[in-house]
Amino acid sequence: MHPATKELIEQYYDFFNRKNKNGFMSLLDDNVVHDINQGTREIGKDVFSAFIDRMNHSYDEKITHLVIMINEDGSRASAEFIVEGTYLATDKGLPEAKHQHYQLPCGAFFEIRNHKIMRVTNYYNLQDWLKQVAT
Repeated sequence: MHPATKELIEQYYDFFNRKNKNGFMSLLDDNVVHDINQGTREIGKDVFSAFIDRMNHSYDEKITHLVIMINEDGSRASAEFIVEGTYLATDKGLPEAKHQHYQLPCGAFFEIRNHKIMRVTNYYNLQDWLKQVAT
């Protein structure tokens, strides 16, 4: 396993869990590509920052059970984890938020270049999440 890439991905999720947005954003390339689960592709650190703000407004999430896998040269990585969260405020196009709790298995894929995250692609089962918050 490539140690610098492993450390980068661990920092990414540590900053996420601590809601350290400045630290989190410092790990991204200025032209980061963000593939949103079952959504669009967004490009750029500013757009990613706005996405994180929206997420932090609507969700309180923590990553647990993190497993990181890395290719030989450290240019690609993937992570499997559980998101433990609370749906705080209604997100556009989704059911009403009533502080519902959820646990959701997720996966993420990363492209790394020059010790920065160039691409993040997230996947989870939206139907599972919808079922969990439909209370």
